[in-house]
Amino acid sequence: MPLPNQKFTLSQGWRRSPKSASVSKADRPHHPRAAERFNEEQATSTVQGGGEAPDLEAGVAAIRNVLKTLPARPGVYRMQDAKGDVLYVGKARALKQRVTNYTQVTRLSKRLQRMVAQTRSMTIVTTRTEAEALLLEAQLIKRFRPPYNVLLRDDKSFPFILLREDHAFPRVQKHRGARRAKGQYFGPFASAGSVTRTLNALQKLFLLRSCSDSFFQNRSRPCLLYQIRRCSAPCVGRIEQSSYDELVEDAKNFLGGKSTGVQARLSKSMAEAAEKQDYELAAIFRDRLRALTYIQGSQTVHAEGLGDADIFGLACASGQMCIQAFFIRGGQNWGHRAFFPSHTADVPEAEVLASFLVQFYEDMPPPKRVLVDRELPEPELIAEALSERAERKVLIERPQRGDRRKLIEQASRNAQEALERRMAEGTTQSKLLRELADTFELTDIPKRIEVYDNSHIMGTNATGAMIVAGPEGFRKNSYRKFNIKSAQTDDDFGMMKEVLERRFARLEKDDPDRASGEWPDLLLIDGGRGQLNAVLEIMENAGVHDIPVVGVAKGPHHGREGREVFHLPNGRELTLPVNAPLLFYLQRLRDEAHRFAIGTHRAKRAKSLTTSTLDEVPGIGPNRKRALLMHFGTARAVKGAALEDLERAPGISKGTARQLYDYFHPNG
Repeated sequence: MPLPNQKFTLSQGWRRSPKSASVSKADRPHHPRAAERFNEEQATSTVQGGGEAPDLEAGVAAIRNVLKTLPARPGVYRMQDAKGDVLYVGKARALKQRVTNYTQVTRLSKRLQRMVAQTRSMTIVTTRTEAEALLLEAQLIKRFRPPYNVLLRDDKSFPFILLREDHAFPRVQKHRGARRAKGQYFGPFASAGSVTRTLNALQKLFLLRSCSDSFFQNRSRPCLLYQIRRCSAPCVGRIEQSSYDELVEDAKNFLGGKSTGVQARLSKSMAEAAEKQDYELAAIFRDRLRALTYIQGSQTVHAEGLGDADIFGLACASGQMCIQAFFIRGGQNWGHRAFFPSHTADVPEAEVLASFLVQFYEDMPPPKRVLVDRELPEPELIAEALSERAERKVLIERPQRGDRRKLIEQASRNAQEALERRMAEGTTQSKLLRELADTFELTDIPKRIEVYDNSHIMGTNATGAMIVAGPEGFRKNSYRKFNIKSAQTDDDFGMMKEVLERRFARLEKDDPDRASGEWPDLLLIDGGRGQLNAVLEIMENAGVHDIPVVGVAKGPHHGREGREVFHLPNGRELTLPVNAPLLFYLQRLRDEAHRFAIGTHRAKRAKSLTTSTLDEVPGIGPNRKRALLMHFGTARAVKGAALEDLERAPGISKGTARQLYDYFHPNG
């Protein structure tokens, strides 16, 4: 029986809408209705007990308490520590049998024994099928990032090409993020560079417009793209609707892998123009043919006849793994990317690849075919889950011979080379960090370096910036920007004071025990002795005494490279040889902080150019704001207008005029 302080009920299944739940936003754990969709309240088992210190017996006891009422049904379980932090997310065909395995300690690996020793509670969510459990598991892993799960470290979204169809003359553009716009999406592409090259080819081949609708509507003559033969200028009627529609259809065929038909059509059109002695038109078709031939010849992976497929190869060395992915769409190679999943120690390679695939396709539609270089555990289950995700059949294959086998071998070879490069870079990085620790007399090699910088113009649009680096390089998902609020924006010391006070106040609130790895091991400040002393005073007032701080300032030779002076808290100053690798590394850190700070400042400044004081007035929306500006000319004129003048403005009622006047004249 459950303990007196134990609450435990089981849901009657993961309720889903008639459509596939895997594509619904409400099925994402971070969605406001996620708790309702996942039935968390009806499917939770919480076992209290044990301290925070790892205790294998306490962990097994907590799991056994859950086992007493677990059903033999599909579902997902979460193992949590004494604080409630998620240690591991797993799925099961039969929950009772799967969770029972964790009580058989002698059969567990050292890694799983450590996990059980930290477990103090479990959360159970039942589902209707094991495929649903697999999909839910991937979502929860992405949400909680548990330390005992294999994690897909690269969470960057993939770019697509969007052919918008919400206009009489469809527009072709790069797209990243949620796919809400009406049109056809082609992708994914491995990088923004791959998309840019393909878009350039599309412009040369099919002369489709890439401008915004507002730009399109306000043209009175063709833009430069028409002059350089990158657009057919439908905005000013240089091409008929029917002819433009043919170009759109050709572009769809090209992106869909039917480039042979497009090539034959262009060849025929060039020949017909030459017969009519319209050599200028024939030259245009010739140039488009050359662009098409160039694109076809630039493919590093030839996969004619494969259609839509993703190819995955895995390499492993010295406890690290790399998964190389090739994206084939319509028989064309749309790029490749290397992934380095984390938490793979003591996990079989096939299991790593299987976990990676489910997480990889959690936010991206799977293609019709997925090619892998090894047998996966439960491939039928993974294929079923991906098919449900895509709402069509998805095949998982391991080719044994022929051209597809060559593609797999190429992916595996690229994975091995990428892993070797990363390990070599990691060795260099480790050497640099060891040298950095020795140079700045740190107690250990820093795992998290935070670099701070400020940016403003004459005190306006002031922003602070923090970048983060570590043994694996820059951690861009940890970058932070700060809008300066209280400090005088022409006071660099005051700005830095505000940034650091906010940063460490948040750290003290969220992680007072420093268990999350978010506390820095070293602070680099862009500034000299004055900046460093100010930061040390801030840290002293915040009660933080054990984090090293180094100021990076230009030396007396400002115009010469390599003359940075490093200011240490003990009053020492040091310089490094101009060709020292450590100097180049520290310069990269400082320059990255400078780049991020300037970019943040420019974005804030650009936003301020399109805003006015009218945006802050309650009840004044875009239409009324536009009417006021058209009538008075400027926001300052609106602010200084008399009540009678405001009442005479078009579209402004007496009530709105009074509200507007009172806002700007609170004292009457």
